[in-house]
Amino acid sequence: MTATAYTLAVVLDLLVLFIGARFLLQPGPAATGYGVPAEADGDAAAYLTIKGLRDGTLGLLGLALLAFAGATAEAWFMLAVAIVPLGDTLIVLRHGGTKAVAFGIHFATAVVVLISAGLLFAA
Repeated sequence: MTATAYTLAVVLDLLVLFIGARFLLQPGPAATGYGVPAEADGDAAAYLTIKGLRDGTLGLLGLALLAFAGATAEAWFMLAVAIVPLGDTLIVLRHGGTKAVAFGIHFATAVVVLISAGLLFAA
């Protein structure tokens, strides 16, 4: 179970790091994939950059916790960070995104993150 817990945590952390990089490098397509396309004008670029920086930082923090503090610290981190995809679910629903994206991507991610936390606590 320990190998599964660590592998899932690393995969999730790397995925969030990748998502952050995508929002920094390809903000338009990343926003569409998120479920709420961004307008090309206005402050959208700033908000997409903020999201990219947030996600990238969370991915790096997760990897650092796992490497230097261990499974229990990473488990608490995963438990706390599950709030982000739960909030993303509500954001997509509130701003005209589809239920399929809200629940199939964001809510499902929250569930996997919570499973990861449980596995790490058990490791």
